[in-house]
Amino acid sequence: PHSPPTIDFSTDGRRRLSGGNLIIGHPDRTWDAGTYQCIATNSVGTILSSRATLWFAYLEMFKSQTRSAVSVREGQGVVLLCGPPSHSGELTFTWVFNEYPNFIQQDSRRFVSQVTGNLYIAKVEPSDVGNYTCVVINSVTKGKVLSSSTPLVLRTDGAMGEYEPKIEVNFPETVPAAKGSAVMLECFALGNPVPEITWRRANGVPFPSKVKVQKSSAVLEIPDFQQEDAGGYECVAENTRGKNVARGRLSFHAKPQWIQTATDTALAIGEKLLWECKANGKPKPSYSWLRNGETLATEGGRVQVENGALSIAAVNLSDAAMYQCVAENKHGVLYSSAELLVLASPPDFTGRPLRTLLKARAGTEVVLECRPQAYPQAVTLWKKGNEILHRTERILLLPGGTLKIINVTKADGGSYTCMARNQFGTASTTGRLLITEPTRITQGPTNMEIIVGESIVLPCQVTSDPALDVSFSWVFNGQLVDFQQDKTHFERVGGIFAGDLMIRNIQLGHAGKYICIVDTDVESLSAAAVLMVKGPPGPPSAVTVEEITDSTAQLSWMSGRDNYSPIKGYVIQGRTAFTLGWQALDTVPEVIFGNTLTATVVGLNAWVEYEFRVVSSNAVGVGEPSPPSAKTRTEDAVPDTPPTDIGGGGGTQSELVITWEPVPEELQNGDGFGYIIAFRPVGGATWTRAIISTPEVARYVYRNDSIPPFFPFDVKVGAFNKRGEGPFSSITTVFSAEEEPSVTPGGVLARSVSASQIEVSWRPLASAPERVLGYEVTYWEDDTKPDTVGKVRVFGNQSSVNISALTGNSQYFLTVSAFNTAGTGPASPSVNATTKKASPAQPPMNVEWTLIGAQLTLHWDPVVAMETESEVTGYQVSYRRHRHGEVKTFMTNKTTAELTLPANDDYLIQVRVLSEGGEGAATEPIRIHRLSKSFHPLLNRN
Repeated sequence: PHSPPTIDFSTDGRRRLSGGNLIIGHPDRTWDAGTYQCIATNSVGTILSSRATLWFAYLEMFKSQTRSAVSVREGQGVVLLCGPPSHSGELTFTWVFNEYPNFIQQDSRRFVSQVTGNLYIAKVEPSDVGNYTCVVINSVTKGKVLSSSTPLVLRTDGAMGEYEPKIEVNFPETVPAAKGSAVMLECFALGNPVPEITWRRANGVPFPSKVKVQKSSAVLEIPDFQQEDAGGYECVAENTRGKNVARGRLSFHAKPQWIQTATDTALAIGEKLLWECKANGKPKPSYSWLRNGETLATEGGRVQVENGALSIAAVNLSDAAMYQCVAENKHGVLYSSAELLVLASPPDFTGRPLRTLLKARAGTEVVLECRPQAYPQAVTLWKKGNEILHRTERILLLPGGTLKIINVTKADGGSYTCMARNQFGTASTTGRLLITEPTRITQGPTNMEIIVGESIVLPCQVTSDPALDVSFSWVFNGQLVDFQQDKTHFERVGGIFAGDLMIRNIQLGHAGKYICIVDTDVESLSAAAVLMVKGPPGPPSAVTVEEITDSTAQLSWMSGRDNYSPIKGYVIQGRTAFTLGWQALDTVPEVIFGNTLTATVVGLNAWVEYEFRVVSSNAVGVGEPSPPSAKTRTEDAVPDTPPTDIGGGGGTQSELVITWEPVPEELQNGDGFGYIIAFRPVGGATWTRAIISTPEVARYVYRNDSIPPFFPFDVKVGAFNKRGEGPFSSITTVFSAEEEPSVTPGGVLARSVSASQIEVSWRPLASAPERVLGYEVTYWEDDTKPDTVGKVRVFGNQSSVNISALTGNSQYFLTVSAFNTAGTGPASPSVNATTKKASPAQPPMNVEWTLIGAQLTLHWDPVVAMETESEVTGYQVSYRRHRHGEVKTFMTNKTTAELTLPANDDYLIQVRVLSEGGEGAATEPIRIHRLSKSFHPLLNRN
């Protein structure tokens, strides 16, 4: 079976290879159906692929012969045979009644078997008379053929009487079922009355939920068939005349599946090979082995094959090949492949020579390995210098060629050679052993306590043999310190024989165990210390409001870590929607010590939602605050804060206007907040009250025609909410609305002061029926231009005012009126004044100066006013020290000036024009260098 005929592609015109694929042109059922295997070969060997079966589905035509009529009595059962033609591939069957496509509908009386194709009618009725045609469909090719029709006719000798069921469709006594397959069992009976079909297991165990019955219980379906589904099954057909039972057994089978397979193996010549392969399956698989695609022959006991195991006693070069284990039962075949490589070579130390120099500490144990690559394994010999080594109490020659020297001394130093030999040749390798003095840690780290933020050095210093290379590393809490990544805090300091660790700006996370590790060529030493970092406490947790009133809250919390310094006390902070951040709160007890985990917060506002948090402290400092508590609202209460800033006045005639500062929301103490306004005439006894139900309102107007103008009232404002009335404010005097002045000021005069100012004066009103708060001056440039009107107010008995920012050389009209809170009284008759011409726009030019000692002489060209400018009346000279800001000025009507500059300092000097229109433009600042002795003319560039 393992040496099938091979395809000769050189002579086969229809079959060809493409890579490893087999391509068959114009496949033929006669020539190409069968089982195929691919044979793969290379320089290592040959293997066979799994088997592939090629079969051809087909369906031939029914023979064209007339079918005889079937004659039955009414009430009798009948079977119409299909007799499918020659075919390959799974078929499905249906029946046509009289004309295509009038298919038979299956029910409890009629059934089409998908095994035989026959139509079964349990009890014939007159409506069944007609022609029946069997329709066969190939599930693979989808081909369809129809049989000749079979006539069904009724006999005339009367109806059939009742009889017990007769099972016509049965299942075999034993039905093999593959693992995972879907199993269908058919059962149908003829009978009168029509029998009822039921199913059961022979062992009485109920069906699992996956089992389904179809087609009026004539078909039992078991999907995903498993071992536990195997066993006896019974079909029961029953009617009123009796019952019959059909029995059968489902047997479980499974194709092989690998449990263990051989793996590629390399062996030295002469070594033993043992390969095992195991597979499960039902029935139990049998095993065979292939060598390069051929059945493996046993060779007089050297090659053994037993129950899936292959052993070769001593492999030789000819055994190198590809091997395959084959597991097979009647339901399937499995192949697994493995390569056997047989090695044969002389000893070779190229890959594993002795180290050129091996260092070891005196008193330790030295192991020198002699491991050449050699097939078969080499025999080894050790030499020290030229002397062959023999086993002693300290020198051990171990199997495999390893040399072990116990408790080495300086005398063991020297040159060592391992020599190796097998039948293919010899080789050797040499190395030198150097014995060094032990390394010692002379100063290691010690346990320490330190405060957060400080810096320390943990020492680690050694003495060692000069021949050794020494390296230092540090481990912190089990993790190697990375000095590059952690350079913000960690730095290694010290000389060549020191690995001191500096830790800067220590944080709480730096507490723990530090280990200095000293590595040399021959040993590793370590020294450890525990660093305790004291810091402010960790945040408290679980802040809980246990109980709350309108002004207090009882809190509890859990302490945070003390960070190695006992907690001394706690502070409680609160926050509301009305505060700016967190604020410390008053508590009982006033001072909360570190062993206390409850306190009562006092002085809270009623009906306000609070969050609380706790902050702890110790000798090191104040820690992080706890997470905030859940938001909790205090209970409501009667208002305890009256409105403030009670005032008012003004308004229109017969009104009393009362104003106040609204009570903030956090002081309203509850819902339904509002104000009570109470007032009475000064000296009166009865209060008038008014209610305002809007908390944001800050003004109330009482109107009554009987209120005299500017009459004093006692006023107080209180607060209320749904819990009741709170306190009133203190009593304040508020005047009712007054009338505007009715008298006009007299003696109004206006005079021009400069190009931009006019001074207005008047005679204040000595007495008037109404109160006068001050005077309003209205001015305008042109009666036809109302947008040029301006107004200036002065308060009290002031009798003049300067109107500024006016246009030069322009006429202005002005009136004066008295005013109070009610408005402005009648205006005086208008007066007019014309502003002076503007001051010259040209500054003095060609300023020159001479400094002799402390005496400075200035000279400049006179400025001539233009026709639209005021005449020049003089000049103003201003000067100040360059580094000090006090400015001094003096006037002159000449174009020269003399100054005495007493201090040794630089000065800044400016000259400007004076005129009736005011001050004119100034020169650019002129810097006088005090130490200069020379005559220095300066041209002003303005």
